[in-house]
Amino acid sequence: MGVFLVWYSLSITPVDKLIEYFKNADYTWVSLGVICGILSHLSRAYRWQYMLEPMGYKPKYPNSAMAVFVAYLANLGIPRSGEALRALTLTNYESVPFEKGFGTIVGERVADLIIMLFVIATTLLIQFDFIWGLLTKNFNPTKIVLLLIGLIIGGIALIIFIKKAKKGFALKIKNFILGIYEGATSILKMKNKWGFIFHTLFIWGMYILMFYVTIFSVQELHGQVPAGAILIAFIAGSFSIAATNGGVGFYPVAVASAFELFSVAYDPSIAFGWIMWASQTLMIIILGGLSFLYLPIFNSKKNL
Repeated sequence: MGVFLVWYSLSITPVDKLIEYFKNADYTWVSLGVICGILSHLSRAYRWQYMLEPMGYKPKYPNSAMAVFVAYLANLGIPRSGEALRALTLTNYESVPFEKGFGTIVGERVADLIIMLFVIATTLLIQFDFIWGLLTKNFNPTKIVLLLIGLIIGGIALIIFIKKAKKGFALKIKNFILGIYEGATSILKMKNKWGFIFHTLFIWGMYILMFYVTIFSVQELHGQVPAGAILIAFIAGSFSIAATNGGVGFYPVAVASAFELFSVAYDPSIAFGWIMWASQTLMIIILGGLSFLYLPIFNSKKNL
Protein backbone atom coordinates (compact mmCIF):
# COMPACT_ATOMS: atom_id res chain seq x y z
CA MET A 1 0.00 0.00 0.00
CA GLY A 2 2.74 2.45 0.98
CA VAL A 3 4.67 1.81 -2.27
CA PHE A 4 1.51 2.42 -4.34
CA LEU A 5 0.75 5.67 -2.47
CA VAL A 6 4.32 6.90 -2.95
CA TRP A 7 4.02 6.14 -6.68
CA TYR A 8 0.63 7.88 -6.84
CA SER A 9 1.94 10.96 -5.05
CA LEU A 10 4.99 11.21 -7.28
CA SER A 11 2.90 10.63 -10.41
CA ILE A 12 0.96 13.84 -9.63
CA THR A 13 3.95 16.01 -8.75
CA PRO A 14 7.23 15.10 -10.52
CA VAL A 15 10.25 14.27 -8.37
CA ASP A 16 12.34 17.09 -9.81
CA LYS A 17 9.68 19.63 -8.79
CA LEU A 18 9.55 18.19 -5.25
CA ILE A 19 13.33 18.33 -5.04
CA GLU A 20 13.15 22.01 -5.97
CA TYR A 21 10.70 22.64 -3.13
CA PHE A 22 13.01 20.78 -0.72
CA LYS A 23 15.98 22.89 -1.88
CA ASN A 24 14.09 26.15 -1.40
CA ALA A 25 12.48 25.22 1.92
CA ASP A 26 13.23 27.36 4.97
CA TYR A 27 14.74 24.80 7.32
CA THR A 28 14.53 27.11 10.31
CA TRP A 29 10.78 26.45 10.35
CA VAL A 30 11.31 22.75 9.63
CA SER A 31 13.69 22.58 12.62
CA LEU A 32 11.12 24.29 14.86
CA GLY A 33 8.55 21.71 13.74
CA VAL A 34 10.97 18.89 14.58
CA ILE A 35 11.63 20.41 18.03
CA CYS A 36 7.87 20.50 18.66
CA GLY A 37 7.68 16.84 17.63
CA ILE A 38 10.50 15.88 20.00
CA LEU A 39 8.89 17.79 22.87
CA SER A 40 5.58 15.97 22.29
CA HIS A 41 7.31 12.58 22.46
CA LEU A 42 9.26 13.52 25.61
CA SER A 43 6.03 14.73 27.18
CA ARG A 44 4.35 11.43 26.23
CA ALA A 45 7.10 9.55 28.08
CA TYR A 46 6.64 11.76 31.14
CA ARG A 47 2.85 11.32 31.04
CA TRP A 48 3.36 7.55 31.01
CA GLN A 49 5.00 7.82 34.43
CA TYR A 50 1.71 9.08 35.90
CA MET A 51 -0.11 5.91 34.81
CA LEU A 52 2.57 3.53 36.06
CA GLU A 53 3.09 5.15 39.47
CA PRO A 54 -0.29 4.13 41.04
CA MET A 55 0.63 0.48 40.34
CA GLY A 56 3.88 0.86 42.27
CA TYR A 57 6.26 1.22 39.30
CA LYS A 58 8.64 4.13 38.92
CA PRO A 59 10.73 3.48 35.79
CA LYS A 60 13.66 5.77 35.11
CA TYR A 61 12.62 8.57 32.76
CA PRO A 62 15.37 7.86 30.16
CA ASN A 63 14.02 4.31 29.79
CA SER A 64 10.46 5.60 29.32
CA ALA A 65 11.60 8.19 26.77
CA MET A 66 13.73 5.74 24.79
CA ALA A 67 10.88 3.20 24.86
CA VAL A 68 8.59 5.81 23.26
CA PHE A 69 11.06 6.58 20.46
CA VAL A 70 11.67 2.87 19.81
CA ALA A 71 7.89 2.36 19.65
CA TYR A 72 7.48 5.05 16.99
CA LEU A 73 10.37 3.55 15.04
CA ALA A 74 8.68 0.13 15.11
CA ASN A 75 5.41 1.63 13.89
CA LEU A 76 7.18 2.74 10.71
CA GLY A 77 7.69 -0.93 9.87
CA ILE A 78 4.56 -2.60 11.26
CA PRO A 79 1.60 -0.37 12.21
CA ARG A 80 0.67 -0.47 15.94
CA SER A 81 3.52 -2.90 16.73
CA GLY A 82 5.22 -0.13 18.67
CA GLU A 83 2.69 -0.24 21.51
CA ALA A 84 3.61 -3.85 22.30
CA LEU A 85 7.35 -3.15 21.91
CA ARG A 86 7.08 -0.12 24.18
CA ALA A 87 5.53 -2.20 26.96
CA LEU A 88 8.05 -4.99 26.37
CA THR A 89 10.94 -2.51 26.72
CA LEU A 90 9.88 -1.62 30.26
CA THR A 91 9.33 -5.30 31.02
CA ASN A 92 12.95 -6.01 30.06
CA TYR A 93 14.60 -3.00 31.68
CA GLU A 94 12.28 -1.96 34.53
CA SER A 95 10.52 -5.24 35.41
CA VAL A 96 7.08 -3.78 34.67
CA PRO A 97 4.77 -6.73 33.81
CA PHE A 98 3.91 -6.62 30.12
CA GLU A 99 0.14 -6.73 30.59
CA LYS A 100 0.25 -3.81 33.04
CA GLY A 101 2.53 -1.71 30.87
CA PHE A 102 0.40 -2.45 27.80
CA GLY A 103 -2.76 -1.64 29.74
CA THR A 104 -1.46 1.83 30.59
CA ILE A 105 -0.69 2.43 26.92
CA VAL A 106 -4.27 1.50 26.02
CA GLY A 107 -5.42 3.99 28.67
CA GLU A 108 -3.21 6.65 27.08
CA ARG A 109 -4.77 5.95 23.69
CA VAL A 110 -8.22 6.50 25.19
CA ALA A 111 -7.10 9.95 26.39
CA ASP A 112 -5.61 10.69 22.96
CA LEU A 113 -8.83 9.55 21.28
CA ILE A 114 -10.85 11.95 23.45
CA ILE A 115 -8.58 14.88 22.46
CA MET A 116 -8.72 13.86 18.80
CA LEU A 117 -12.53 13.78 18.92
CA PHE A 118 -12.45 17.21 20.58
CA VAL A 119 -10.24 18.56 17.76
CA ILE A 120 -12.64 17.09 15.18
CA ALA A 121 -15.68 18.55 16.98
CA THR A 122 -13.98 21.96 17.22
CA THR A 123 -13.14 21.85 13.52
CA LEU A 124 -16.72 20.92 12.64
CA LEU A 125 -17.97 23.81 14.77
CA ILE A 126 -15.56 26.38 13.38
CA GLN A 127 -15.94 25.23 9.78
CA PHE A 128 -19.60 24.16 9.90
CA ASP A 129 -20.72 26.47 7.07
CA PHE A 130 -17.84 25.39 4.85
CA ILE A 131 -18.26 21.65 5.54
CA TRP A 132 -22.05 21.85 5.16
CA GLY A 133 -21.64 23.75 1.90
CA LEU A 134 -19.17 21.14 0.67
CA LEU A 135 -21.54 18.30 1.53
CA THR A 136 -24.62 19.95 0.00
CA LYS A 137 -22.62 20.77 -3.13
CA ASN A 138 -21.75 17.11 -3.68
CA PHE A 139 -24.73 15.39 -2.06
CA ASN A 140 -28.49 15.93 -1.82
CA PRO A 141 -29.20 17.97 1.38
CA THR A 142 -32.37 15.97 2.09
CA LYS A 143 -30.41 12.72 1.96
CA ILE A 144 -27.78 14.16 4.31
CA VAL A 145 -30.44 15.15 6.87
CA LEU A 146 -32.14 11.74 6.59
CA LEU A 147 -28.74 10.05 7.01
CA LEU A 148 -28.03 12.08 10.16
CA ILE A 149 -31.47 11.26 11.57
CA GLY A 150 -30.93 7.60 10.73
CA LEU A 151 -27.54 7.62 12.46
CA ILE A 152 -29.01 9.21 15.60
CA ILE A 153 -31.89 6.70 15.73
CA GLY A 154 -29.50 3.83 15.03
CA GLY A 155 -27.15 5.05 17.75
CA ILE A 156 -29.96 5.25 20.32
CA ALA A 157 -31.18 1.77 19.33
CA LEU A 158 -27.62 0.41 19.64
CA ILE A 159 -27.21 1.94 23.11
CA ILE A 160 -30.49 0.41 24.30
CA PHE A 161 -29.56 -2.96 22.77
CA ILE A 162 -26.11 -2.97 24.36
CA LYS A 163 -27.43 -1.86 27.79
CA LYS A 164 -29.74 -4.88 27.81
CA ALA A 165 -27.05 -7.27 26.53
CA LYS A 166 -26.57 -10.34 28.71
CA LYS A 167 -24.59 -12.67 26.44
CA GLY A 168 -22.97 -13.17 23.07
CA PHE A 169 -21.37 -10.58 20.81
CA ALA A 170 -23.50 -7.72 22.18
CA LEU A 171 -22.12 -8.41 25.67
CA LYS A 172 -18.56 -8.25 24.28
CA ILE A 173 -19.33 -4.87 22.72
CA LYS A 174 -20.85 -3.69 26.00
CA ASN A 175 -17.79 -4.78 27.99
CA PHE A 176 -15.48 -3.12 25.45
CA ILE A 177 -17.34 0.20 25.68
CA LEU A 178 -17.44 -0.03 29.48
CA GLY A 179 -13.71 -0.73 29.48
CA ILE A 180 -13.05 2.42 27.44
CA TYR A 181 -15.30 4.41 29.77
CA GLU A 182 -13.53 3.07 32.86
CA GLY A 183 -10.14 3.78 31.31
CA ALA A 184 -11.16 7.35 30.54
CA THR A 185 -12.72 8.05 33.96
CA SER A 186 -9.79 6.43 35.79
CA ILE A 187 -7.68 9.32 34.55
CA LEU A 188 -9.78 11.67 36.68
CA LYS A 189 -9.24 9.46 39.73
CA MET A 190 -5.45 9.19 39.54
CA LYS A 191 -3.28 11.03 42.06
CA ASN A 192 -1.57 13.27 39.48
CA LYS A 193 -4.58 13.71 37.19
CA TRP A 194 -3.86 17.38 36.51
CA GLY A 195 -0.31 16.56 35.50
CA PHE A 196 -1.65 13.86 33.19
CA ILE A 197 -4.23 16.23 31.69
CA PHE A 198 -1.58 18.96 31.24
CA HIS A 199 0.77 16.64 29.38
CA THR A 200 -2.09 15.30 27.22
CA LEU A 201 -3.00 18.85 26.17
CA PHE A 202 0.67 19.73 25.74
CA ILE A 203 1.27 16.69 23.47
CA TRP A 204 -1.59 17.61 21.17
CA GLY A 205 -0.71 21.29 21.29
CA MET A 206 2.78 20.38 20.07
CA TYR A 207 1.31 18.15 17.34
CA ILE A 208 -0.76 21.03 15.95
CA LEU A 209 2.06 23.55 16.43
CA MET A 210 4.63 21.39 14.60
CA PHE A 211 2.17 21.12 11.70
CA TYR A 212 1.48 24.85 11.69
CA VAL A 213 5.07 26.14 11.90
CA THR A 214 6.30 23.76 9.19
CA ILE A 215 3.86 25.38 6.73
CA PHE A 216 6.09 28.49 6.81
CA SER A 217 8.96 26.44 5.36
CA VAL A 218 7.22 26.56 1.94
CA GLN A 219 7.21 30.16 0.71
CA GLU A 220 4.31 29.61 -1.72
CA LEU A 221 2.02 28.76 1.22
CA HIS A 222 2.67 31.97 3.18
CA GLY A 223 -0.68 33.58 3.91
CA GLN A 224 -2.49 31.07 1.68
CA VAL A 225 -3.63 28.51 4.26
CA PRO A 226 -6.64 29.49 6.45
CA ALA A 227 -7.05 28.16 10.00
CA GLY A 228 -9.83 25.79 8.92
CA ALA A 229 -7.58 24.23 6.28
CA ILE A 230 -4.84 23.70 8.88
CA LEU A 231 -7.21 21.86 11.25
CA ILE A 232 -8.81 19.72 8.52
CA ALA A 233 -5.41 18.87 6.99
CA PHE A 234 -4.03 18.05 10.45
CA ILE A 235 -6.91 15.62 11.05
CA ALA A 236 -6.53 14.07 7.58
CA GLY A 237 -2.79 13.65 8.17
CA SER A 238 -3.36 12.07 11.59
CA PHE A 239 -5.75 9.51 10.12
CA SER A 240 -3.28 8.72 7.34
CA ILE A 241 -0.58 7.94 9.92
CA ALA A 242 -2.97 5.72 11.90
CA ALA A 243 -4.09 3.87 8.75
CA THR A 244 -0.62 3.08 7.38
CA ASN A 245 2.89 2.49 8.67
CA GLY A 246 3.81 6.05 9.56
CA GLY A 247 1.75 7.62 6.77
CA VAL A 248 4.30 6.71 4.07
CA GLY A 249 3.02 7.97 0.73
CA PHE A 250 -0.44 8.63 2.18
CA TYR A 251 0.37 11.60 4.44
CA PRO A 252 1.35 14.09 1.69
CA VAL A 253 -1.68 13.15 -0.43
CA ALA A 254 -4.08 13.47 2.53
CA VAL A 255 -2.70 16.89 3.53
CA ALA A 256 -2.63 18.24 -0.04
CA SER A 257 -6.17 17.00 -0.70
CA ALA A 258 -7.40 18.79 2.45
CA PHE A 259 -5.65 22.03 1.43
CA GLU A 260 -7.11 21.72 -2.06
CA LEU A 261 -10.63 21.93 -0.59
CA PHE A 262 -9.73 25.51 0.38
CA SER A 263 -8.36 26.29 -3.09
CA VAL A 264 -4.73 26.15 -1.92
CA ALA A 265 -2.35 25.30 -4.80
CA TYR A 266 -1.71 21.55 -5.00
CA ASP A 267 2.02 21.43 -5.82
CA PRO A 268 3.27 23.46 -2.82
CA SER A 269 0.71 21.64 -0.63
CA ILE A 270 1.96 18.17 -1.49
CA ALA A 271 5.55 19.44 -1.22
CA PHE A 272 4.75 20.66 2.30
CA GLY A 273 3.23 17.24 3.07
CA TRP A 274 6.43 15.52 1.99
CA ILE A 275 8.64 17.99 3.91
CA MET A 276 6.50 17.56 7.03
CA TRP A 277 6.46 13.76 6.77
CA ALA A 278 10.15 13.45 5.87
CA SER A 279 11.38 15.70 8.70
CA GLN A 280 9.32 13.97 11.38
CA THR A 281 10.11 10.49 10.05
CA LEU A 282 13.84 11.25 9.88
CA MET A 283 13.68 12.47 13.48
CA ILE A 284 12.03 9.19 14.55
CA ILE A 285 14.54 7.08 12.61
CA ILE A 286 17.51 8.89 14.20
CA LEU A 287 16.22 9.12 17.78
CA GLY A 288 14.48 5.73 17.64
CA GLY A 289 17.62 4.08 16.27
CA LEU A 290 19.85 5.74 18.86
CA SER A 291 17.41 4.77 21.63
CA PHE A 292 17.38 1.15 20.46
CA LEU A 293 21.20 1.06 20.53
CA TYR A 294 21.63 2.98 23.80
CA LEU A 295 18.97 1.19 25.89
CA PRO A 296 21.15 -1.85 26.73
CA ILE A 297 24.20 0.39 27.31
CA PHE A 298 22.31 2.70 29.67
CA ASN A 299 20.87 -0.19 31.65
CA SER A 300 24.15 -2.12 31.83
CA LYS A 301 25.74 0.97 33.40
CA LYS A 302 22.80 1.23 35.79
CA ASN A 303 23.43 -2.32 37.03
CA LEU A 304 27.16 -1.89 37.62
